[in-house]
Amino acid sequence: MRRVFLLTIGMFTLGFDAYVMAGLLPDIGATFKIIDSQTGQAVTIFTLCFALAAPIFATLLAGKPTRSILVLALAVFSLGNAGSALAPNFLFLLIARAIAGIGAGLYSPLATAAASSLVSDKKRGRALGMTLGGMSMGTVVGVPLGLIVAAHAGWDGTLWLITILGLIAMIGIVIWFPNIPASPPPSLRQRLAMLANGRVTATVGITFVTGIASLGLYTYIAPILQNLDGIHSVTPYLWAWGIGGVVGSLFIGTLIDRIGRPGWITGGILILLALAMFSLPLGLRVPILMFLPFFIWGAMGWASLAPQQHVLLELQPKHGPAVVALNSSANYLGSSVGSALGGVVMVAGLTPSQLPFAAGCLVLVALLGQLVILSTKRKG
Repeated sequence: MRRVFLLTIGMFTLGFDAYVMAGLLPDIGATFKIIDSQTGQAVTIFTLCFALAAPIFATLLAGKPTRSILVLALAVFSLGNAGSALAPNFLFLLIARAIAGIGAGLYSPLATAAASSLVSDKKRGRALGMTLGGMSMGTVVGVPLGLIVAAHAGWDGTLWLITILGLIAMIGIVIWFPNIPASPPPSLRQRLAMLANGRVTATVGITFVTGIASLGLYTYIAPILQNLDGIHSVTPYLWAWGIGGVVGSLFIGTLIDRIGRPGWITGGILILLALAMFSLPLGLRVPILMFLPFFIWGAMGWASLAPQQHVLLELQPKHGPAVVALNSSANYLGSSVGSALGGVVMVAGLTPSQLPFAAGCLVLVALLGQLVILSTKRKG
């Protein structure tokens, strides 16, 4: 499991990088003298490249050794973060964030596949749980740590920390990781071929809309807190969101195994997610409840992927890796669209305090779509 731990360090660093930016945006905006709707695009470009890197580069790198691709991915990721820390202007920062996103998007699915091939069948679930759990731990441990570092060394200090962690994971893989045969991430053609199935398209569509609402809203958590209640210390709220994410990702699998009916579980998750978003402004005004909406939001957002993956595996049992990777890409593509859309609606006149209501309405749209899917399945 030591080799799986090496992969987990990389996943932790990816999660750290992907989610700490929301807390750094106010400082980045102050440095480059730009508004919230512009700084949010640093998240948009990272998650867009994260979503698209694997299917595009999988074809280009097909047949290359697994270790070589993992090292290349972490090198690109670290280069992008170092460039982000050194950015002299916002345009340069966006380019660097795109490079970091490409490295992250290439590393994540390949690391997951490699982890499962390193252990016996009996330990495969544990290996996958450790690897994927590394990313969620990046939000619980990495995000607060990153904001503490930023408070003392600036936002660029946090990005240097991420760069160092990425290089540590890369060096560890160079020294200790075996040159194992593993399937490369599914190509763009493979992922698009899955969409020929209408139910696959509908299920992935629900994931996409949920990603727009949940991860898109997360991008603007700092200006939302400032606008709603004059809160400038976002760390406790990000921590509540991250802890909820770990709880949700750990327990959703057990719930699915006990209850079955992953489609109905998705419906329940969307109901709780919408309630958390709608109650977020009210919860901030009640001290005993102020962190609860963030905890539920994080738990339901992270839990939403697992039942969707179960449904997709039932629909496409012969193409499991491709269809699960498609769902993951839809989630991060939704994050990218949500970040961009949040910036657009704020420029159009929507205040940050109104974003939770807009996101909650989007979740209700996803819920309506999920109910249509369930109704169609019953009739079928």
